[in-house]
Amino acid sequence: MSLSAAALAALGACTMGGTGQRPLPTLDGRPPLVVAHRGASGYIPEETIEGYTRAIELGADVIEMDLISTKDGVLITRHDPNLALNTNVATKPEFASRKRTMQVDGETQTGWFSQDFTLAEIKTLGAISTDPERPQQFNGLYKIPTFQDILDLAAARQKETGRPIAIYPETKNPTWFRDMGLPMEDKLIAMLDKAGLNSKSAPVFVQSFEPGSLKYMKSKGLKTKLIQLIDGDGIDPRTGAMTYAVPVERPYEWTKAGDKRNFDVMVTPAGLAEIATYADGIGPWKRYIISTRGTIGADGKQVDINGDGKLNDADSTSMAPTTLVADAHKAGLFVHPFTFRNESRRLASDYKGDPKNEYLAYYRLGVDGLFTDFTDTALAARAAWLKDMGR
Repeated sequence: MSLSAAALAALGACTMGGTGQRPLPTLDGRPPLVVAHRGASGYIPEETIEGYTRAIELGADVIEMDLISTKDGVLITRHDPNLALNTNVATKPEFASRKRTMQVDGETQTGWFSQDFTLAEIKTLGAISTDPERPQQFNGLYKIPTFQDILDLAAARQKETGRPIAIYPETKNPTWFRDMGLPMEDKLIAMLDKAGLNSKSAPVFVQSFEPGSLKYMKSKGLKTKLIQLIDGDGIDPRTGAMTYAVPVERPYEWTKAGDKRNFDVMVTPAGLAEIATYADGIGPWKRYIISTRGTIGADGKQVDINGDGKLNDADSTSMAPTTLVADAHKAGLFVHPFTFRNESRRLASDYKGDPKNEYLAYYRLGVDGLFTDFTDTALAARAAWLKDMGR
């Protein structure tokens, strides 16, 4: 069973509204897509069939997944090769001896790593919530899907619901896996080919932080929409400037090649023009569009505005937007920032504890879609914005 190659066009048509309306500030004048980041991960352990199913039920336009490899070369949906971060592997005595320390994209990590496990072994593990503020009662209950499982789910749910459900796979740590003899790009292309999804009109967005991965797939005949992801480590609370640190300061392939540039070169006009030669859009960390700045006290330290004893986004204020959305659109690139979340600690103080206010700020700037852990909140904010726009 495969998704219709025309479904992406249908997705745009079903959200566009009537004719003769004033175009929205998105690249194509259509409402922004709501991309379910790793599924309904605000409610259910991420990158599971159950999480993706819930996101579809909530009404997500697109479901997003990270792809990593097993020892036997099967693509599975996990955000991190280190299974200690997102599964219950630490509770499995039969795998205790496989715990080890190694570098992942230049960062030293200790845990259990996907390339040391066959798919059959991976299937004995259960997913866990990666945020302690989120529901924990499902930990260990849901298994780790393969990418094929997700393709089958999307196709089945599209047939059941009659509405297009796009997929948004990422080649995760592609250089690192290639160095271990487990390249993923050709497998991804072959699977999309087999599913009838290798076309520009297919409901598929393929993303990566590494330009080389995208360029390789394009050279090998991948025709889907391609997205260059753009990361950063954090924000300087004094200035709102982006900070950079291993492993998210630059694409790992650049680090291996001795290229000392950081991700910020990608958001310049020249960087966007380069991206436009091989990709259709960008997926920047949202702070490249609206950054935040803290209040600095007389002692030179950031002030804990809400007095909860912790310093986080709730102790910061949004800054004026950059021109990134307009600059990207000028280069012909759509913009899908990540990641939007509901927890109060993740919301700048001027959003008044209401996550919808953050979504609205980005919708008004013309983003073409966004990654969210809370599909329902993103959709509610989009509906409110469209109503304000007379839709």
